[in-house]
Parts: sequence; structure tokens; C-alpha cells
Amino acid sequence: MLSLLPFLWVLAGIFGFFDIRLGANPVETIQDLFGVWGLRFVLITLAVTPLRQLLGKPWPLAFRRMLGLYAFFYCALHFLTWLILDQSLDPAAILEDIFERPFITIGTAALVLLIPLAVTSTAGWRRKLGPRWNSLHRLIYPIGILICWHYYWQVKLDALDALVYCIILAALLGFRFWKKQRPNKKGVRAS
Repeated sequence: MLSLLPFLWVLAGIFGFFDIRLGANPVETIQDLFGVWGLRFVLITLAVTPLRQLLGKPWPLAFRRMLGLYAFFYCALHFLTWLILDQSLDPAAILEDIFERPFITIGTAALVLLIPLAVTSTAGWRRKLGPRWNSLHRLIYPIGILICWHYYWQVKLDALDALVYCIILAALLGFRFWKKQRPNKKGVRAS
């Protein structure tokens, strides 16, 4: 339920509850908030496996699917806010933005790559795809890179927050690479 708080905060701002204001440009505020939370949930999802390995406990894995679906939820809301509220569903403006603004192009690519992960997140799809499911869900690594890149290019002047997210992503991916290269107790590298 905590994962819904950013969405509920936006709804409260839209309807004027609890004296929450969305600022002088509410569309930009909503779009930015959903985008940042999409990025955060991607990073939180990527942090589940290292957390499990560091703690030596399996319980973090119980949250990974839900966290991944929230990542998709917020990224989709970010895209829909841009598509509907910012671009007014104008096909010419949408295509112009996608092809002339590289940060939108890579953000759109990240969302397109997230769709099959969200669709195949159920246990039924996991059984149906078998070992291919793991291969498909490794798309989260390039998705994380694309989303961080999208955010970095989008913020333009004040890139400090974007750099922090990029460093967190690099640490999470670096941890996975390091764990994969380390020999296990039998002297064999993890695959």
C-alpha cells in the first residue's frame, strides 16, 4: 500500500485535498513525479536480489514482482501524462517529440521494453515461458540504464539527482557482475 502513496499524493493535489498544491505547472509536476517514482521503483526492484544475497534471507524476493509492477505503473503514468496532458494526443506533436528529442526517444524505448515484463509477471507466464522467462526479465538491466539516461538528459542543467540515480544503478549492476565473477564454494563461477 505504501507504493501507492505518490499516486495518492498526485490525486490529492489534483482535487485540492489536504492543501496539496501541484505548483505553477501542474502537468509538469505530475509528469516529473511519476517519472521519478518509476525510476525509483526500477532501482528498488533491482535492489531486491542484492538485498536477499546480503541478508542471506529469501523474504525480499516476495516483493520483487509487486515492486516491478509498480515500476511499470509509474512509468506508464509518466508516459500517459506526457501523451495526454502535455501532447493532447496530437499524433504530429507526439512523433515530433519522440524523433527530435532524444531523451523522449530513449524513455519511450524503456517503456516499450517494460511492457513484456509487466505482461509476463504472473506465475502462469513464468511456467509457460520456462527458462526463457529469466532471459526476458533480464531486460530490466538495459531498461534501468535507459531510464537513468532518459532522466539525465531530461534534467539538463541540474543533473545532480540524475547522477545519484546513475550511481545507484551502477552499484546495483556492479554488485551483480561482481557476484557472478566470484567463484562459489566449489570454485565455479556463478552463471
